[in-house]
Amino acid sequence: MLNFSSSGNTSLEAAVNWVVEHEADPDIDQMPMLPVNKIVEAPKPSLTPEEMKLKAQELRERAWKKKEEEEKRMEREREKERIRVGKELLEAKRIEEENERKRLLALRKAEKEEEKRAREKIRQKLEEDKAERRRRLGLPPEEPATVKPSAPVVEEKKSSLPIRPATKAEQMRECLRSLKQNHKDDDAKVKRAFQTLLTYIGNVARNPDEEKFRKIRLNNQTFQDRVGSLKGGIEFFEICGFEKVEGDQFLYLSRNKVDMQVLNSAGSELNSATNNPFFGVL
Repeated sequence: MLNFSSSGNTSLEAAVNWVVEHEADPDIDQMPMLPVNKIVEAPKPSLTPEEMKLKAQELRERAWKKKEEEEKRMEREREKERIRVGKELLEAKRIEEENERKRLLALRKAEKEEEKRAREKIRQKLEEDKAERRRRLGLPPEEPATVKPSAPVVEEKKSSLPIRPATKAEQMRECLRSLKQNHKDDDAKVKRAFQTLLTYIGNVARNPDEEKFRKIRLNNQTFQDRVGSLKGGIEFFEICGFEKVEGDQFLYLSRNKVDMQVLNSAGSELNSATNNPFFGVL
């Protein structure tokens, strides 16, 4: 008896060919024999619906687990990238802040130098103004400190000079300086006040016999807005000789108290305060 499996034919076509070739064999009609040690695998049993459901659940869980692991891996990668970018941003910010700090230091240094130059200009201008005022008041030029005479000689010279005009001028200057300092945030108001004072004083100086220029109603709204409500405005008139009369309703300068030298000094101080950009700065 021939062993079918030992013929080497494993496909249907090969089996048919083998039968054709061996149809004359004497044992062609005998059943083919299989080897005793041949293991024949039993067909796998099909899964029940419950088993299929469990199998599907298992596959889904595996897929979810794999997806979670992949997401965790990606999250770790993203976290590493965020840390790297964060470090780069911090370094860039540090460099920017350092550059800004250097820029501010350089700016402050430049501002201090500019302030120093401005103060020096102001000092020089004040010295020039002081010399000009002394000249207008008839005072001799102030000598440098290194060549000033001894104190007794200076006191002796001062005693021979006309004190009244100089004192009035100093009072006027201090009054105007105080007015500007009290309203330093409103240059327009200060300038308008100076111009108004100059107008009143100029009218009296040009028309000393006209009482309407020597009498000012204190509750006049225009006067209050321009001068009366500003600290130092009324005081300036009083330094020039004006007095409050009629229950403090008027400022009045009597004809016999009109002092042209005082009025001229007032005009000079007002012009200086108006035209000098450094007036009242220090």
